[in-house]
Amino acid sequence: MSALSPLRHRLYLALFIAALVSNLGTWMQNVGAAWLMTELSPSPLLVALLQTAASLPIFLIALPAGALADIVDRRKLLIFSQAWMLIAAGLLAWLTLTHSVGPWMLLGLTFLLGIGAALNAPAWQAIIPELVPRSELRAAVALGGVNFNISRALGPAFGGLIVSAFGAGPNFVLNAVSFLGVMVVFYQWKRPKAVNLLPAERVLGAMVAGVRYARHAPPLRAVLVRTATLIIGASAMWAIIPLVARFRLGLNASGYGMLLGFFGIGAVLGGLALPRARRASSTDVVSAVATVIVAGQFVVLGLVRTLPIIQVAMVIGGAAWVCAMTELNVAAQLAVPEWVRGRALACYQIILQGGLAGASALWGYVAERNGSPEAMLIAAAACLVSIPIVYIFPLAPLGRLKLDQMTLRPAPDVSNIEPENGPVLVAVEYRIDPSNAYDFEHLMRSQLRDIRRRDGAFFWGLFFDAEQPERFVEYWLVETWVEHIRQHERGTLSDRIVFERIASFHIGNGPPVVTHLVSAEVIERHGNAIFKHSDPPTPATASKA
Repeated sequence: MSALSPLRHRLYLALFIAALVSNLGTWMQNVGAAWLMTELSPSPLLVALLQTAASLPIFLIALPAGALADIVDRRKLLIFSQAWMLIAAGLLAWLTLTHSVGPWMLLGLTFLLGIGAALNAPAWQAIIPELVPRSELRAAVALGGVNFNISRALGPAFGGLIVSAFGAGPNFVLNAVSFLGVMVVFYQWKRPKAVNLLPAERVLGAMVAGVRYARHAPPLRAVLVRTATLIIGASAMWAIIPLVARFRLGLNASGYGMLLGFFGIGAVLGGLALPRARRASSTDVVSAVATVIVAGQFVVLGLVRTLPIIQVAMVIGGAAWVCAMTELNVAAQLAVPEWVRGRALACYQIILQGGLAGASALWGYVAERNGSPEAMLIAAAACLVSIPIVYIFPLAPLGRLKLDQMTLRPAPDVSNIEPENGPVLVAVEYRIDPSNAYDFEHLMRSQLRDIRRRDGAFFWGLFFDAEQPERFVEYWLVETWVEHIRQHERGTLSDRIVFERIASFHIGNGPPVVTHLVSAEVIERHGNAIFKHSDPPTPATASKA
């Protein structure tokens, strides 16, 4: 399979081209905004707050956006978010061209653009598996990184030239226009409608489910921890580089754009070299080496004033940055199944962009108090401190995950229970040879507990019978009946392997017995009507798994 094979799919190709144009506009916008802020105010803190204003909305609303991406039509959500950004960029262009913009207005409109990006990001990443076969997913994600980095190489250079010749306003106009191409592609996309017999999730409940999944899914948790520790130090470049360019190197707007262009060139080269690096070494080694190189780039930016040396450092640092971030992005895509992909990727964006927002403000404060060279050296140390986390939370096993969704057990057919009735207690009775009790308990607690909690349970427990030591009872609580039915739909091939290992311990006649119990409070709310369509209740009704 070629690294370019996803481009054979017409829709992916059209979106790739439209995204390239839009990304170029975004980088031109970033250069224009950063340079305009240095003209409106020399404060390092205000310059750094531009990155905060762009990233903070993703931290604040990415999770609701991820929930929306999983429960509404992603195509319509993407069209809306692109239209939002077009309006915000157009308003900024108009105010700039009429000389009506000030520092805080620039921050405010950058924040509004960030809101559009926050709505856009989870849905954008979640549709990639809909555009290409799963076998081409890694290549498609990598191509998205190449797309972004080509624009990072060219956009700042174009943007810097335009700012030097005409000012920041035309950059903002071109950015606004760049959203139109993406909107046209999504408008023409005839996305198949998903068929789901269950009621749609509510946004708040979907958000809770997304956070619960991230908390109880070790592969995704590893990605989030790794992202958080890396971005604290690595974010310093985006916060401080405008100050280094203007006040330390004495560059004009075009020089600043060209400096970012060198970083983008390195990022493109890094994206092309990454597959070979991944074949030659493990994902974790690639990430650790890339982090060391980023730290080295910061040392050069802090100590060196010679422009050619800094340009070389930017190229090498760009290659390292894209290697580290692409590995994390691909890992986030591969760590989650379809039903929660938008929310899981929103959690990833919250960590990434929240780290950029918070740490950028921090580095701006450090630069204002101590100077930009000292801030870059401290950031280099922060990058080096994050390296041990690479080995505490490895990403290597992600390629072996089998996350194709499948129904592992048929859902119970109970007609008299309303979808929102609950809580629901599910109990599973096993018969285990006491000589295998330790191994059974360890497997249940180390693997099955996370699966139950990840897919909807808010409490889980395992008990054995003091009078019959071979009798074990697993139980878990779910908020509603429909949420338990959803648990049956959220199984994966990897889960099936765990269930088969657990079943091998069971020595009873027939499969483990499953019992579904609904809180009796529903009788107080609905009276005896809930029993009208069922047989008279018995003390306990068990169904075979």
